Amino acid sequence: MDFFDFHHHKKYIRNGVYNLDIERIPPDFPYSIGIHPKDIDVKNLKMQFNWMGSMMFQSCFAIGECGLDSLVPIDPKIQEEVFLKQIEISNEVKKPIIIHCVRKFYEVISFKKKAEQAMIIHGFNKKRQVAEDLLANNFYLSFGKPILYNLSLQDILKTTPLDKIFLETDNDDFTIEELYIKVSEIKGISVERLNEQIVENLHTIKNG
Repeated sequence: MDFFDFHHHKKYIRNGVYNLDIERIPPDFPYSIGIHPKDIDVKNLKMQFNWMGSMMFQSCFAIGECGLDSLVPIDPKIQEEVFLKQIEISNEVKKPIIIHCVRKFYEVISFKKKAEQAMIIHGFNKKRQVAEDLLANNFYLSFGKPILYNLSLQDILKTTPLDKIFLETDNDDFTIEELYIKVSEIKGISVERLNEQIVENLHTIKNG
């Protein structure tokens, strides 16, 4: 069985969404393209957005990862401007947005009304209240390696609707199959059922 890896940095994984690093050439399988908060180059922003526009080929699945990060040394206002611009691009090209967020969840939620496409929080690993607030605002949550061992996160997953879930390896060294098996156990469903649901979720976000 093929398991879809929603967000990863490994070129050998073809069944998933490869995170394209800034100013790299896209692969011929699904990828996401965006300007990560840490990669914002204030003096060369126009060039960075030109790169995005010129590399948005047929295999481009999503915009991102992009978002807000309180730990990077980029002015928060500039981060918000770059994030908003990428939301506008997402609306224009009709592709979902993969969001990177560090300690800025309620700011990210405030941007939701600007987005016409699905917004997915990648690598979700926060408290229940944050999860509930995101879900109440129609975000999707993509879970990664911490689900294998973090009991409080497992508890959040139990009550997260199946139609709002994705699974990812990100840049961690483990297999996506391990994650599917663990999540199917936590949710009390078969791996096949989980896989079918995630394929359905992919179809939903891709087709608006």
